[in-house]
Amino acid sequence: MTSTTVKARGAAPDTRARAASRSAVRPTTRLRPGAHGDNRIGWGFAAPFAILFGLFLVWPVVHGLYLSFTGQSLTGSGGELIGVANYAEAFADAAMWRSMLNTLWFTVLSTIPLVVIALLLALLVNTGLPGQWLWRLSFFLPYLLASTVVSLFWIQLYSPTLGPINNVLATIGLPQPAWLQDPDTAMIAVVATTVWWTVGFNFLLYLAALQNIPDQQYEAASLDGAGRWRSLVSITIPQLGPTTGLIVVLQVLASLKVFDQIYQMTTGGPAGTTRSAVQYIFDTGFTGYRFGYSSAISYIFFALIIVISVAQFAVAAQRRKGAQR
Repeated sequence: MTSTTVKARGAAPDTRARAASRSAVRPTTRLRPGAHGDNRIGWGFAAPFAILFGLFLVWPVVHGLYLSFTGQSLTGSGGELIGVANYAEAFADAAMWRSMLNTLWFTVLSTIPLVVIALLLALLVNTGLPGQWLWRLSFFLPYLLASTVVSLFWIQLYSPTLGPINNVLATIGLPQPAWLQDPDTAMIAVVATTVWWTVGFNFLLYLAALQNIPDQQYEAASLDGAGRWRSLVSITIPQLGPTTGLIVVLQVLASLKVFDQIYQMTTGGPAGTTRSAVQYIFDTGFTGYRFGYSSAISYIFFALIIVISVAQFAVAAQRRKGAQR
C-alpha cells in the first residue's frame, strides 16, 4: 500500500509536466478582454474617412462610368443608356486625339527640363554657395504661387508689344514673336512658364537626396584620384537613381493632368494647338453640355494614364534588375 502510494506520488510530477507541455503547444483561441470593443472603436475612427472616401472618390468614379454609357446632358435630359456609342464616337473624334497628342507633347517637353534643371540647381546649391537660404528660397518660391498669379505674370512677360522679353529681343536685333498667339511658339511658352513655376519642388527632392549621400564615398573616391566630374558620374548620379525615378513618375503624371496654366494663358489656342485632354473634357462637358460623352473621353484618358504608368514601372523594374546583375 505504501509502495503503491509512493509510486503514485512519484508519478505525479511527470504527469503534471506532460500536461503542462501539451497545454503550452496547444494553440489558444481566446481573445484578450476587450478585443471586440477595440475593433468597434477602430472602425469608429475609420468611419469618417471611409464615408468621405466613398462619397467623393468611389461614388464619382462609379457614377462617371455609368454616365459614359448614357447620353446625359448638363441640362438633365438624355439620361437613357446608349451602350458604347460615346466610346465609338470618341475613338473617331479627331479633336479628342489632337488634345491627347498635345498633352503627350507637353509632357515630353516639360518633363525633361524639369528633371535636368532641378538636378543642376540642386548640385549648384549643394556645393556650399554662400547664402544657402536665399538660393533655396529663390528656387522654391515660385512653386508656392497660385496658377492664376503665375499665368498673369507670364502673360505680361510674353506681351508682343509691351513685354520685356520682346523688348530684349528687339534690343539685340532678333525677331519678336507673338508668343501665345503663334501656333509655333504657344506650347513652348506654356512649357517655359511651367518649368519656372514647378521646378522648385523637384529641386528640393534632389537637394534632400544629395545631402543623404555619405561623405565617406567622396573621400574614398578622392583618395583614389577621382576628380569632381568622375565623382559626379560614378557616385552622385547613381545614388540619385531612385530619386530621379520618383521625380520622373510624379512629373509625368502631373504633366498629363495639365489644365490651369494652359486654360488661363491660351484657352487651348491658337487653333487648338495647346488644348489639353483635360480641357477638352471640360469643354465637352460644361460648354457642349454633353456629360455622357465627356465621361467617356475621361475614361479613355484614364486608360491612357494607366498604360503610361505601367510602362514606367516596367522600365524602372528592368533597370533595377540590370543594376542588381
